[in-house]
Amino acid sequence: MLDQVGYIPRLKALYRETVRAALKAEFGYKNDMQIPRLDKIVLNMGVGEAVKDTKKVKSAEGDMTTIAGQKAVVTYAKKSIAGFRVREEMPLGCKVTLRGDRMYEFLDRLVTVALPRVRDFRGVKGTSFDGRGNYAMGLKEHIVFPEIDFDKVDDVLGMDIIICTTANTDAEAKALLKQFSMPFNS
Repeated sequence: MLDQVGYIPRLKALYRETVRAALKAEFGYKNDMQIPRLDKIVLNMGVGEAVKDTKKVKSAEGDMTTIAGQKAVVTYAKKSIAGFRVREEMPLGCKVTLRGDRMYEFLDRLVTVALPRVRDFRGVKGTSFDGRGNYAMGLKEHIVFPEIDFDKVDDVLGMDIIICTTANTDAEAKALLKQFSMPFNS
């Protein structure tokens, strides 16, 4: 999909053609560089069972790589915590940072395919902004993505999705994500 010459992701084209103009009109920006845009999307998967079995991190890494279309990086414990049976440098999860075309492709798949497949889905929280224009959400099951073969999954894992924008306020970021059809419930 991304290897085609001259291919522009659907949401990137939508941003260039309609979203920028709509945001400029709504917030009255004087300069085009003030218009908020997507900066990056960070996917994070913590594997709590990795304390007992480190092979589960490898499985999570493979699933994350499949979902993101980009190699996942294994995250390690910084400190030893005896109460959690965690030792320093023990693998505990994985993460991926998406930018550019892959970021737009992932957001498109998240909004149009994955979120509608979530059980009892009533929209995402409209209050999960950090005050600086970044949005964080969590999924309880990573199997909502169609790339994951349900029969080959050992454990159903949750994941965090952080959408970073260049917006200065939460209202600007929410308006940007609404233009990308993010299904907010409030």
